[in-house]
Formats: sequence, C-alpha cells, structure tokens
Amino acid sequence: MEKASLTQSQCRSSYDDYKETADWLLAQTKQRPKVAIICGSGLGGLADLLQDKRKFSYKDIPRFPTSTVQGHAGQLVFGTLQGRECVCMQGRFHFYEGYDINTVTYPVRVFFLIGVETLIVTNAAGGLNGTYNIGDIMLIKDHINMPGFAGQNPLCGHNDERFGVRFPCMSDAYDCELRALAKQTAVEQDCDSFLQEGVYCMLAGPTFETIAECKVLQTLGADAVGMSTVPEVVVARHCNLRVLGLSLITNKVVTDYDSKEKANHEEVLATTKHRTQDLQRLVSNLITKI
Repeated sequence: MEKASLTQSQCRSSYDDYKETADWLLAQTKQRPKVAIICGSGLGGLADLLQDKRKFSYKDIPRFPTSTVQGHAGQLVFGTLQGRECVCMQGRFHFYEGYDINTVTYPVRVFFLIGVETLIVTNAAGGLNGTYNIGDIMLIKDHINMPGFAGQNPLCGHNDERFGVRFPCMSDAYDCELRALAKQTAVEQDCDSFLQEGVYCMLAGPTFETIAECKVLQTLGADAVGMSTVPEVVVARHCNLRVLGLSLITNKVVTDYDSKEKANHEEVLATTKHRTQDLQRLVSNLITKI
C-alpha cells in the first residue's frame, strides 16, 4: 500500500525550527536589526551598501532554504545602513524553484524572532499599467494574491499564536506611513519623476504571462505582475511587522498579438542594473526616517 502524501500542515516548520535558526544567527553576530530588506532579482546590490557587514551563506544557516535563481546571490547580510542596523536577503525563494509556500516564507518568521519590526520587500515586475515606463519604481499599495485564491496561503494549517492571530487583516498590508515617507524621500532624492504607486499581482511562474492572462490581470486592477513578494508580506503582517513594498518595472507586458516583443529574464536583469543605484539611494535614505 502506498504511503499517504504529507499534508501542507504536516510539512510546515515548527516554532522550534524557526527559533533554532534565529538563535544561531543571534549567536553569530552582535547586530540586532530592526529592519529587514528582501532583495529581488538583480537588486542584491542594496546589501553592498551596508557597513560593518557580516555575511552568511544560506547553505550554512541551520534549516534555511537555498536560492537557485540567476540574480540571487543566496546570502544573508547583517550590517548598518546610514547608521541603522539592517539585515538583507540577497536572494529570495520562489514557488517555481519547487519550494512549498512555507519554505518560501521561512525567513520572515526568523526575522520576527531576531527582533525585526519593519520589512522592506523589493522585486522586479512587469508593467501592466499602460502609463508605466521601463525603469519606473512602483510603491506597492495593495496586492492580488493569485496563488492564495487557489489555496496556497502560508497561513493555512495550524495557527501558532506566538506569531500572530488566526485571521489577520490584509487591507492595511502595506504601511501607509511608510509609503508617505517613501514619497517624501523620492522627492528629496530626485526620484519622484519615475516613482509610481499601484497594485502588485503575484503569479506562481516560472512562465511569463500570456497575452490573455495580462488582459485579465489588467481587468482585475493590477498595475504590475511578478512571481514573488506576496507570501512574504502575508507572513510579515501575520507577525505584525510593518511592510513597505517596491517593484522595479523591468519590462512592459505584451498585450498585442502582433507584437514581436518577448519577456525574458535577461531584460529583467539589464533593467535592474540600469536603475539599481536610484533604488539603492531611495531605500538607504528612507531607512534613516523609519
């Protein structure tokens, strides 16, 4: 008789697993960051700005997953940014790498246990809004959780009250005050001309979207589409962390059947390289206001 497959609840990590990872990190560094930054594709240069750095390869951290995607270095970097203690993830985890939803979000609960209070998430995204240009930075004001519609929510299963309540609110997922600070900082750093604000939609990937899918997402009210971020935000809000989300618009989605344009990962990385200094300047100066 075949062994029954494990349920999502049975596969998920325990509080003790997260605590083991958190305790190991706290024992390895004297840094006690209040801000964590998750760097999206090609955006790991944010971590290079840190002073007094201490780097940990994901493979060396107990129970930590490893990143397999080009543009994701796969290391956790502790240090100071503009005098503020921070921890940066140079590389995140995705569904399309074969990870389950709990593994994708594993670092966020670890951040909570080491004392992080604010999470900044960045990603590379395709522009669905016709007014957006390649190289724009979109402040995420809301999201559409397509995997969540299909039952892939990281909070499914047993709820551990040590992390958060059973039914957390998501209408305020992206902190209003942090968004206001980001807009103010963008003006001060001359980044406001390419700063947008909109709704991010997550799909599981790894395929880029079909033309029909793009049109559906536009109808739903999405301004940008990507393959990450939302699960981490859900877990962060469950842990009562404040969240700021930033999407770098690396390509415009194809909505014309006669178009010869094709989305590709090389274009994504090329655009992030072009705009990464602006994004770094925006985030590093914003950190001083949090």
